Amino acid sequence: MTIIERTAAEAAVLPAQALAVKKLLDDGCTVPFIARYRKEAHGNLDEVKIAKIQERLVYYGELEERKASILKSIDEQGKLTDELKAQIEECFVKSRLEDLYQPYKPKRRTRAQVAKEKGYEPLADAIWNAEVLLHDGNAPTAEDFQFARDILAERIADIADIRGAVRLAYSKNGIVRSEVASPKPTEPTKFEQYYDFSEPVAAIPSHRYLAIRRGQAEKVLWVRLEVDADSVIDRMIEILSGIVPACVTSGEARSQIELAARDAFKRLLSPSCEIDVTVEKKAEADRAAVEVFAENLRHLLLASPLGEKAVLAIDPGVRTGCKVAVLDATGKYLGKTVIFPMQNPLEAAKAVAMIVAKYHIDAVAVGNGTAGRETEGFVRDTLRKLRAQHPEIPTPMVVSVSEQGASIYSASEIARREFPDLDLTVRGAISIGRRLQDPLAELVKIDPKSIGVGQYQHDVSQTLLAAKLDEVVISCVNGVGVELNTASAPLLERVSGLSPTLAKAIVEWREKNGKFTSRKDLLKVKGLGEKAFEQCAGFLRIRGAANPLDSSAVHPESYSVVEQMASDVGMELSSLVGNSAAAAKIDVRKYVSPSIGEPTLRDIVAELAKPGRDPRDAFEPPAFREDVMKIEDVREGMKLEGVVTNVTAFGAFVDIGVHQDGLIHLSELSDSFVSDPSSVVKTGDKMKVTVIGVDLARGRISLSAKSNPVIGGAASPGAPAARQQRSKQTSFGRSGGFVCNPFANL
Repeated sequence: MTIIERTAAEAAVLPAQALAVKKLLDDGCTVPFIARYRKEAHGNLDEVKIAKIQERLVYYGELEERKASILKSIDEQGKLTDELKAQIEECFVKSRLEDLYQPYKPKRRTRAQVAKEKGYEPLADAIWNAEVLLHDGNAPTAEDFQFARDILAERIADIADIRGAVRLAYSKNGIVRSEVASPKPTEPTKFEQYYDFSEPVAAIPSHRYLAIRRGQAEKVLWVRLEVDADSVIDRMIEILSGIVPACVTSGEARSQIELAARDAFKRLLSPSCEIDVTVEKKAEADRAAVEVFAENLRHLLLASPLGEKAVLAIDPGVRTGCKVAVLDATGKYLGKTVIFPMQNPLEAAKAVAMIVAKYHIDAVAVGNGTAGRETEGFVRDTLRKLRAQHPEIPTPMVVSVSEQGASIYSASEIARREFPDLDLTVRGAISIGRRLQDPLAELVKIDPKSIGVGQYQHDVSQTLLAAKLDEVVISCVNGVGVELNTASAPLLERVSGLSPTLAKAIVEWREKNGKFTSRKDLLKVKGLGEKAFEQCAGFLRIRGAANPLDSSAVHPESYSVVEQMASDVGMELSSLVGNSAAAAKIDVRKYVSPSIGEPTLRDIVAELAKPGRDPRDAFEPPAFREDVMKIEDVREGMKLEGVVTNVTAFGAFVDIGVHQDGLIHLSELSDSFVSDPSSVVKTGDKMKVTVIGVDLARGRISLSAKSNPVIGGAASPGAPAARQQRSKQTSFGRSGGFVCNPFANL
């Protein structure tokens, strides 16, 4: 089976599709571009399939490089036979390839090498072949047999089938055991449920395995992987029986082989195979955790945007006041101030009312950190009074916005470049406001690991995590599309075909020459050539462009086809774009050609009906109860509405409007059985929940989504505790560039 055939089978596609994707990737095309604009070439595969093909091709590419290196090494040793070469060339599993190479790997000085130097290899060969057992012409002594067994043990351990069988035993039948380390901690730990714990390695879920590994890393737990040694050694002897003549006889030779096999297992195979399986299990757990993180991130990035609305953004604070920033409908920063609603509510209320009236504010975004709910209540009360006194002034909505990662952004190089003259506290407020306007455009500026939607993200492979999260961000950005004339460089560099250098060059061109008036203007940007233009143009939008297609997802390479469609229906292009009735009458089969097929043509017609349509849902603010602002307000039996902030393998965390997120344990997510929380709930979902438990001492809230939950029936013992949202780490100071007059900068 060829690499393409294997790739196709593993990605569940046809070989021709896998080959087509490979050719496009080799030609420098990106996954989003291939999925959106080359459907005819690969048979309409989605991004997930294309990414899987790419991942397997990378794997096999690395495998081929390793094969070449191994073949060269063995050949240089003068030990490469035709049979061995064929085995290596036909191998498509990395672990099996390493097993084949094991006998030829350069080794440090081993017991077997010492025995060979002492002249015991002839005795080892005699035992192996069940011949007359002599050493230097005499009957072997116990010491002689020991030296011979050292040689035999290494020989047995180097047999690929033997090593594979032992590894399989560990992976299929191994038991993960953990116990409390010595000396036992004097204080309670979060690992107490693992102080005396065991579970089959094949069945243990990823979150539990990662928790045990964390306990091991923190030196709270001792962890090992065990197998039934006797059954494994029996399997080794069974394999040896088809290889070693001594194993089909009785007597001293067979006895020595069995002793050597036991030694090989205990001393050479067990330690290395335990490590192999542990590493693979960790990688498997990492992949599962990364997928959970990626799925949460995808839903968070694709959260409903408020859209082009003027926003008053407030980063709450108590002692140092609330930092306020005003943004216009495009997210442009207009001004800043600071208010003290706790210390001077009257002046703070006047400030909010004046800003709302002056800037025609559509929404107030309040960060959900420390004093967030109190600040939100203050703003709502202020707006009620404003509406009563001035009914002619439209009342903006008030929305609680997650602050996760805002402090990271405010201190970042990106924020310093965007707002070099502003204090980081003001940058944090701006980020909160922009998150409400367009979560995707703002969150791409932050390391996804700082957004707070992961599961054991600090314990998994950071390389794997970064690659997967980058893939998700790119997918989301290109799926939504980017407004070319307002996008930041961090957002642009996520667009298909654009590097950080090109993204920066686009922004610099825009600052120097003004707005882009057409997609073709991109070719004027230094360094942006035809290939980059091909990859990025379809994902960039120019609102109000002379050519209406420039604000749509129609790729410039297809403009001539759309112009022909307009001509055929007797309409101007500008009249056809956005005319769903006219678009519905277009027979796409009429326009099929060698360069464009029916799938792409159907996408074009759909885009003509609703050009530039945002695929994200319409915005609806969460409805938190105004009388529930802190954990002390939460009572068992309360029915609340909340927003899902994180989904893990053991349940979902829900923001119910207090400082601590509540946990809906896996067992409380539905009236029916749920094995995977992500199958019933997503990050950003709004949910109606019932409070089934409150632990004030530990800051835990247990929730249920069941229709008739058991009140007081908090999550089962050992279930992870509800996560407390981290309060802002930024220390707000009054210096921060703010002036005494709250309106001086507005």
